[in-house]
Amino acid sequence: MPFYLEIIICVALLIGGAFLLVGSYGLARLPDIYMRLHSPTKASTLGITGVLIASMVFQSHLKGAFSVQELLITLFLLITAPVAANMIAKTALHYRTKPIEKTKNQELMETIREREEPKP
Repeated sequence: MPFYLEIIICVALLIGGAFLLVGSYGLARLPDIYMRLHSPTKASTLGITGVLIASMVFQSHLKGAFSVQELLITLFLLITAPVAANMIAKTALHYRTKPIEKTKNQELMETIREREEPKP
C-alpha cells in the first residue's frame, strides 16, 4: 500500500475517532435530553463519516475499484440522524420532559406543544 494512502487513512481515522470521543463524552455529560441530542447527531455522525471514509479508501485500494458500500452507509447516516433526533425531540416535548433551568426560550416549548397540524 502506498504511503500517501496510509497517511490519508490514518488522518481520517484520527479525525473520526476524535469526533466520536467528543460525541460520546457529550452524550454522557450533558444535563438534559434536548442538549444530549446534539452530541450523537452532530459529532458522532461526523465521527462515523471519518471512519467510513477511511474504510472506503482502504477497500478501494484492496479491490482496485471504487468502493461504494461505505459511501452509501455514510449517506444513509447523514440523512437519518437528523430525522431521528427530530423525532426524539418531538417525543420529549410530547411527554413534557423538563429542560434544565438555564435553557433559554422555555416558553416556546408550550407554543410548540399547542400547535395544530396544518389543514390541507
